[in-house]
Amino acid sequence: MKTTPSISDFDLVIFDWAGTMVDFGCLAPVQALKAAFDRQGVTLEDEAARADMGKAKDAHVRALLDRSDVASAWVAARGAAPVETDVARIMADLGPLMRDAAEAAALLIPGALDCVQAFQRAGLQVASSTGYTREMMGPVLTRAAAQGYNPEAVACAGETPEGRPSPLMIYKTCADLGVWPLSRVIKVDDAEAGVAEGRAAGCFTIGLAASGNGLGLSLEDYQALPEPERQQRLAPVREALLAAGADRVIDTVADLPALFGLSGNLQSG
Repeated sequence: MKTTPSISDFDLVIFDWAGTMVDFGCLAPVQALKAAFDRQGVTLEDEAARADMGKAKDAHVRALLDRSDVASAWVAARGAAPVETDVARIMADLGPLMRDAAEAAALLIPGALDCVQAFQRAGLQVASSTGYTREMMGPVLTRAAAQGYNPEAVACAGETPEGRPSPLMIYKTCADLGVWPLSRVIKVDDAEAGVAEGRAAGCFTIGLAASGNGLGLSLEDYQALPEPERQQRLAPVREALLAAGADRVIDTVADLPALFGLSGNLQSG
């Protein structure tokens, strides 16, 4: 494994949201997806809901409907195979469900604000991207701001021709902030699609194993795990993030400043 670059090699860090900066365990999207499919008479398992996490939500719904298990359940419940108009029907329910669930779960992950402040003191701009639409993100942004987190740019699903794993949201963010080349950007994400996005853009990409979609545990449940079981369950999550293209995998954003030699007492200059 190559040496971690110096913080002076970077100008911008882009954070994902659910499972990265808020919503430990990335629980809100799963809750909302299951509720939206339940309204169609289809029971969605957690494993299915998490399989394509990080994609734009309409793309996520299409991926779910393409799964053989979900398609079979859809036929049993609805009497016909799912079609594109069904995506629109699900999205009509999913928008408000996701907005409410995301707002309720928009508590900053421990260490997130300290992490942001450390990078800002080091001279980096801080931005974010998400698989949520702008409408879904509205109350999340408000709650995050109340906790002190105000990224300089926010790219949402639907604001570029394609979402993750394409790099277009990263391109948009860099264009908006005037940052180039892309090698001077750090991308931080808990989902494989978001890691693949960072890799495709040419960013130095960090995967988060403990706080996000791969493990899928609340902070309380994660902390309650005995250490041997915790490491056993984290191992395949770390491997999946590395396989998706992560340059490094850490547990949560609280571990990120130390990776670059930063601390809470770092002085700008």
